[in-house]
Amino acid sequence: MTRQDQHQDTTRAFAGLADDDPSVRLRAALAVGTTPDPRFVGQLVERCAVEPQFHVRDMLTWALTRHPAALTVPRLLGELRSERAQARSQALHTLSKIGDRGAWPAITRELLTDADDEVARSAWRTAVVLVPEDEKPGLAAVLSTQLGRGQRETQLSLSRALVALGEVIEPALRAAMTDPDPGVRTHAGATERLLRDPDAGFEFAIEEAKRVVALGAGGQEG
Repeated sequence: MTRQDQHQDTTRAFAGLADDDPSVRLRAALAVGTTPDPRFVGQLVERCAVEPQFHVRDMLTWALTRHPAALTVPRLLGELRSERAQARSQALHTLSKIGDRGAWPAITRELLTDADDEVARSAWRTAVVLVPEDEKPGLAAVLSTQLGRGQRETQLSLSRALVALGEVIEPALRAAMTDPDPGVRTHAGATERLLRDPDAGFEFAIEEAKRVVALGAGGQEG
């Protein structure tokens, strides 16, 4: 391939990333990831923030992982401060795929407790991947403050993140099981069940935890 051909391919890929047709954007992201070029990093990161199609975003993330972390990670860290929720969540997702533990200090309490559920869920998953061993108890303590949050999908994401930290979460779960909020107690109990029995389904664990909470409340009233 001549230099002129390469230039034309690069030009087409640049244009393709912003095409109205999602299949064109998908092919462009695939092409960029197949033949990494540092000139694309900025546009890939920017596109992640606005791309409406999940499968295209996933390909954009893959393309970014194909480039050197020294180029991608600083750009992604900048996105964590974006006012756009999708920019924050997708940057977190990509950082989890890159796995550069040097990014750990950027996973702040603010991100772990972000008001946007998708951002928070991405932060939980990323934190579990990047956290140093000696900081796991602190992470477990922050994550435990989110118990009882959101709908089933969000609660399952949090339980999975906590369980992935291992037995270090037990003190935080025990404390949460005494919380005045029955929703927090139920979620903590379900997470503790999953820690003991990873094969137990989340719905089963939740229903069992609800029964325990209900029995506890009945016992207190009696």
